[in-house]
Formats: sequence, C-alpha cells, structure tokens
Amino acid sequence: MKKTPDADFLIFDLGNVIIDIDYQKSLSLIRQEVPSNLHHLVDDFYKTDFHYAYEKGLIDSVSFRSEVRNYFDQDWEDEKIDSLWNSLLGKIPAERLELVNRVRKHYQVGVLSNTNMIHILAVNDILKRDHGLANFDPVFDWVFLSHEMGLAKPQPEIYHKMITDLGTSPERVVFFDDLEQNVQSASEIGIQAIQVTGPEVIFDYLKHVQ
Repeated sequence: MKKTPDADFLIFDLGNVIIDIDYQKSLSLIRQEVPSNLHHLVDDFYKTDFHYAYEKGLIDSVSFRSEVRNYFDQDWEDEKIDSLWNSLLGKIPAERLELVNRVRKHYQVGVLSNTNMIHILAVNDILKRDHGLANFDPVFDWVFLSHEMGLAKPQPEIYHKMITDLGTSPERVVFFDDLEQNVQSASEIGIQAIQVTGPEVIFDYLKHVQ
C-alpha cells in the first residue's frame, strides 16, 4: 500500500545515497604520491576549474588526466590516475537496490548525480561484479548524470532540466542527496528535497511504501 510520500517521482543521488564514497580516502592516497610541498594542492583538488569542467562534461577524460598531471606536476600514467581517482568509490549495498526496486512499484525512480566518465565506468564495474548489472538502466526509470547534461548540482538549471524531462512539476518529486547545498537548491525550486545524513535515512523515509 502506498502511504507516503505524496509524489510521483523519487530521485536519488548516487554518492553516499546509493553507493558508498569516501573522498578522504582518495585524497589521502594522492597525498602519499606527491611531495609534501604540494599537499596544499590536494586539499583544493575538488575546487579546481578542471574538476568542475569534467563533472559537466566540458572536457573529456584525456583532457582531465592531462590537467591532473599538470596540477600535481606528476608524470602519472592513465591507469594510475584512474585508480587514485576511483579509490573513493565503495560498495553498492544490495539492500539499497532492493529498496529502489520495492518503491518502484508505486513511483517512477531515478538518479541525479554529479559524476564523470571515469567514475561511471568504475561504478558500472562494481555493478557488474557485485550485482550482475551492466549499468543502472535496469534499476532506474531515469538516469541523469551531470557530465551528460552539461550541468551540475547545485545549479538550479540542472533541477529545471530534470523536471522538464520528467514532464512533471517540482512538488511531485522527492529528491535524496547527501550534500546540504544540493538539498537547499532543489528545495528552492519546490522539490521535496531530503538530506541523507546517514545510510538509514532513505529506509526510514520510505518505510511505509509497500
């Protein structure tokens, strides 16, 4: 029986909502690979223009890797950059996919994630290894990825684009994200936005959907 929430679409972020991620693990590994006088660069890595550009698909993976080499002044091979970059990716717990499958009986479900091609290829490998899935297409009705959209959260434009593609109005969408700024920006355009502060949040919120 569908009891709550009053909506038509449930949209999930990927990082720390569907898949476990640990940004500090990746940064720590990079820090071990560069001299101490460059450690300040590690702390600002996610704030770089080229990182934002890659998330929005404005540069390709070849250009991103080149920017990483220049930024850290390291002659790393592609495989090493990808390994360091993907080290933040953890597991995709089966119970989260099972939850999505359960609520899909009552709602259309989707993903809206800031990501990039290197990460998505690695995520697909995790899906294949652990769940026998080639990608998220069998799990979700909608998959919105920043690098394919040319937009990124918390830009309001990315939410407007999603709403347009869904063919609905903001108040008919519940959106789950772990970052406060993303939740706030979604809320400001009328989306029912829920901050995922721990792994139990989505389960508690959707516990009455049977």
